[in-house]
Amino acid sequence: MLKRTPLYEEHLALGAKMVPFAGWEMPVSYPSGIIAEHLAVRSNVGIFDIGHMGVIDLSGTETLAFIQYIATNDASLLSENECQYSILCNESGGAIDDILVYRLKDRYRIVANASNTDKVLAHFNEQVKKFAGINIEHRSGLAMQSLQGPKAKDIAPELSGLKHNHCADWKGMSVSRTGYTGEDGFEFFVPKENSVEVWRGFIDRKVQPCGLGSRDTLRLEAGLPLYGHEYNDAVGPLEVGYSWAVKFEKGDFIGKAALKNRMVGKKLVGLKLSEKAVPREGYLIKVGGKVVGQVSSGTFSPTLKTPAALAFIDKEFSRKGQAVEIEIRGNLYPAVVSAKKLV
Repeated sequence: MLKRTPLYEEHLALGAKMVPFAGWEMPVSYPSGIIAEHLAVRSNVGIFDIGHMGVIDLSGTETLAFIQYIATNDASLLSENECQYSILCNESGGAIDDILVYRLKDRYRIVANASNTDKVLAHFNEQVKKFAGINIEHRSGLAMQSLQGPKAKDIAPELSGLKHNHCADWKGMSVSRTGYTGEDGFEFFVPKENSVEVWRGFIDRKVQPCGLGSRDTLRLEAGLPLYGHEYNDAVGPLEVGYSWAVKFEKGDFIGKAALKNRMVGKKLVGLKLSEKAVPREGYLIKVGGKVVGQVSSGTFSPTLKTPAALAFIDKEFSRKGQAVEIEIRGNLYPAVVSAKKLV
């Protein structure tokens, strides 16, 4: 049985195409289409239902020590109402999940990917045995919404002074200036009973509703990794170029030894294509007939108006401007290596 967010009926009323995703029934697109939704976020503003994300609150005397042990970044650097990107690694240095860590007044908050929430909770419940006085609370009564785009601050002008990666209380809910699109925006932690009212407030302001399809094309253009594509149990932060989120100097943490000794032979890069064939996950990348990498995520880029991809490529062929070929359905198509951030 697929789970549903409080906005399920709202999506149906707006004509959304619903699909299974990570155990949830979610909107992939609305009648306007993925490209229109994508471009609305790039140039204007859009609203996403992200009520499937996992929200976990941690409190108690050893909470900071616990977070320092399970996550790669240094949560001791956070001021109150600030958040940071971090990764939960296994002992071999692969990723259990990538997360946001919030320091709130009386607790810490973790936002996990929908597909990994149960796994993250199980991991926490196992690792917490090494600590004392920590309470783990899955905040299933909160359903997140994400307002994204350069004009997001015009929809919520009272939040225009909120710093990036900081949060505040607003209209009875917590709001952070964060997102997963490469644009400015806000993410709202909405009590489930208020979800429809908040959503309709955005829709009544003519904000474009956006589904999973445009969320994926936006994050890919922005070079943002997605668990299950760029991250997995064997691939961790160093391979995706996120060494900045690994603080070796902070003390011991899960995966530290493996990451310190890890030999990274491939680099995550962007790929731009001039022809219309769309690369997909798993497609091989070649130079002079030799396989040098593999596509991790690919799509048609609505901003570039050409196909584009993220890919892991041997370091010697990963420099910007390197010409490569992608094997798509038995044919080779030319591409050029770019930065992960494609636009």
